Amino acid sequence: MAVDELADTITFLGTAGARFVVTKQFLASGGAWLNLGGTEILLDPGPGSLVQATKRKLDPSKLRAIILSHKHLDHSGDINIMIEAMTEGGWKRQGIVFAPSDALNQDGVILDYLQSYPRTIEILSEGKSYSVDDVSFETPVRHHHRVETYGFFFRTPRHTFSWITDTEYFARLPGYYRAELLVMNVVMLEPKTPVDHLSLPEARQIIEEAKPKAAILTHFGMSIWRAKPWELAKQLSEDTGISVIAARDGMRFDLARLEAL
Repeated sequence: MAVDELADTITFLGTAGARFVVTKQFLASGGAWLNLGGTEILLDPGPGSLVQATKRKLDPSKLRAIILSHKHLDHSGDINIMIEAMTEGGWKRQGIVFAPSDALNQDGVILDYLQSYPRTIEILSEGKSYSVDDVSFETPVRHHHRVETYGFFFRTPRHTFSWITDTEYFARLPGYYRAELLVMNVVMLEPKTPVDHLSLPEARQIIEEAKPKAAILTHFGMSIWRAKPWELAKQLSEDTGISVIAARDGMRFDLARLEAL
């Protein structure tokens, strides 16, 4: 077997969060490429996803699925071109697109003519389970965000990992995402009302309650970036006793690393 058929990896095509960081491209905003035992899935293809993928020799025509957590442009800016690339311009009806219902309605972000290109489009909703090959994932709870938004709990034959996408903090949030690896979108250094994104103190609280083997922070706003997220992650590791990593553009994380923790 090839190495990728035995491994579960996450490649961060971008780590930009807040709109200012995205529009200035201080950090890339391409989302994340999951290779789970050879099943390739693209999560939240924001602006530049195609460029970042091809730069790293990742082939969109090999994608088995594209997952969209919500329709905001920092997550969906390249959704249409990535559907085209996955289906080779619509000549191959392949792949699944998973998206909330409001990404497809009158104010949606997936163009009408592209909706027939994938093999199917599945609508995400709260508390549901989905599968792609031998990978399954759940959308355990609807997030508190301005548009319909979901996080994810992934299961492969080898590992579990969860991803808390954009949301404000709310009671019981950590309990929905207890897994070996916890990835979190952490936009702000400090809480800011009424901004519906996680802050660093809230991330610390989630890590302490969820108790993963490791946590990865990503989707940084300017306040986090200026404070040097790699140093913040190091301090969180010392404070919580849990390995906390600040994602970098292009970083590839192999979940086999969790076995040593």
